[in-house]
Amino acid sequence: MPTFPDNVLDLLNANMGGFNEAMGLRFVKATPEEYIAEVNITDRHLQPYGLVHGGVYAGMIETLCSTGAALTVWEENKSTVGLENNTSFLKAVRGGRLRCTARPLVLGKRSHVWEASIHDDENRLVAAGRVRLLVLEPGAQAAGAKVEMQTNAIGPNSHYT
Repeated sequence: MPTFPDNVLDLLNANMGGFNEAMGLRFVKATPEEYIAEVNITDRHLQPYGLVHGGVYAGMIETLCSTGAALTVWEENKSTVGLENNTSFLKAVRGGRLRCTARPLVLGKRSHVWEASIHDDENRLVAAGRVRLLVLEPGAQAAGAKVEMQTNAIGPNSHYT
């Protein structure tokens, strides 16, 4: 299992960027066995019927599972890319806070499968999903570009050069 610096949460939250920052996602726990993050729901998260948009659930599940997979192989100088995200929407939500918890199911040398669940403020299960990821060797390419880790961040913030 990987070892994380004491400030792993600070590093993850400081390097959120992009869609995760737009969602307002914040990690509250990061260990090799479990990742937890929260989103406080605002109007920007809602679809036209006033319900949380399914993309929020899928995005939370993708982020936590991908982060977990990336950090699992980080010390080996490897990276991961998502191959599949299956997210089921189980209960409609209109507001409050969502809490996503992700855990590994299979940590293979070439692929990972992670599962995640999302609960609302009343601890009701509102979404669940699985993400399958490919483990990339150092120097591998994705979308026609070499995948490299940023030197100022931990694991999940790889970039293409």
